[in-house]
Amino acid sequence: MKAVLVALLAVLALAAPAYAQQASLPDLEDEVMCVECGTVLSVSNSPVAQQERQFIRDQIAQGKTKDEIKAALVAEYGEDVLADPGTGGFNLTLWVVPILAALAALAGILLAVRTWRRRAPAVEAEPPPPLSAEDARRLDAELSR
Repeated sequence: MKAVLVALLAVLALAAPAYAQQASLPDLEDEVMCVECGTVLSVSNSPVAQQERQFIRDQIAQGKTKDEIKAALVAEYGEDVLADPGTGGFNLTLWVVPILAALAALAGILLAVRTWRRRAPAVEAEPPPPLSAEDARRLDAELSR
């Protein structure tokens, strides 16, 4: 009995990685791009997307793993077919654009502050002349009503 249990566990341990690597079309559609329209394959309906799906189905039918299918797609359609090409290096665009945008925003803020500080203070209006005795009497009469 013990030997049967050990053999069963060994078979399951060997079958699990093979089953985990088994590729499916829906699984690959989210990681592959349509090279014609540049969208993820799962949302594209272009003729090239249909060809890519058929290519993936053929590869799955041949029993290839997900990584093997991706490699075949790259060989067939080029690096642009992968949704995450994995540049593996320093991507200049990912750093330069946000830094330039932040610098431009900072420059705009500094310019606005500088402009506000340079504005001349508003000229205060002259106080009105004092009321004459007659005007003060009429004002008091109006307010007492």
